[in-house]
Amino acid sequence: MTPVLVRQHLPHAGSTPRADPGARARDWSEIQERMLVPLYEAVYERLDVGGGTRLLALGCGSGLALLMAASRGAATLTGVETSSPERLALARERLLPREERANERPAHARADTRGGGTGADHGRIRLIRRSPQDAADAETPAYDLVTAFEPIGCLAGDADGLAGLLTASTPLAARGAPVVLVGWGPPERCATSAVLRVAAKLADPLRSGPVRLRPALRDDLEEVARRAGLKPDGSGRVACPFGYADVESALKGLLSTGLFDAAVTATDQAQVDKELTEALHPYRRADGTVWMPNVFRYLIARTP
Repeated sequence: MTPVLVRQHLPHAGSTPRADPGARARDWSEIQERMLVPLYEAVYERLDVGGGTRLLALGCGSGLALLMAASRGAATLTGVETSSPERLALARERLLPREERANERPAHARADTRGGGTGADHGRIRLIRRSPQDAADAETPAYDLVTAFEPIGCLAGDADGLAGLLTASTPLAARGAPVVLVGWGPPERCATSAVLRVAAKLADPLRSGPVRLRPALRDDLEEVARRAGLKPDGSGRVACPFGYADVESALKGLLSTGLFDAAVTATDQAQVDKELTEALHPYRRADGTVWMPNVFRYLIARTP
């Protein structure tokens, strides 16, 4: 399935500042998150996600992949989002009934619902802001699927963060359960790689810092799996083109990923907007839409 061009986004005038975390999270939810829908579908189909599936989703964002699993009848859905409370709040809006959100326990930034809530008979939903270990309790059976759909392979250190999450999560999964890791494909097959080079160029003064862009490596996912004590058991590639209604939507979507944050810090928002707009020019079509073909790779690993 090819993602539709995004035509619904927040109105905005002038340049595209993303200092407001709430606005950026909504840009992610409304524009960018759906670009990986073909990946979610391919993984769910391959692993036969459906009735009875107990899913732990790491980096669940604003909950689109969880919503898709719920529509397939997954029995238990737990989403962990440690990096963006704003995205997690949007996931609650999508997945939890209003009364559950109103009664949520703020001390743990956690919510459960049993027996529905999204229109699918999926039994139980839980959204967690802290550690994946908060998903462990006596009432929850071991998970039989763990997903980490946020692609790695662009930021130096992103593999370290994922390895840490997996190390904390795999004890919650059943023996031999599949764990899905995702990475960017080869730069020559990802048109967006050329656009991301803008971020690397503008952030050059900060290259000695902890966050910098780097090219995706062929064995990134296998290395993360090895470090987390997982055994690789198959992989696949999925075409996920990034399609936007116009350049303004493309700017909002790409900036919502966080991959341009260091560039904004090193220069300013206006400079990043200008150079990013120029980098998008080769991907603009006659009708004003922006289309960038990409390939993402996923690895299926197994818990010991």
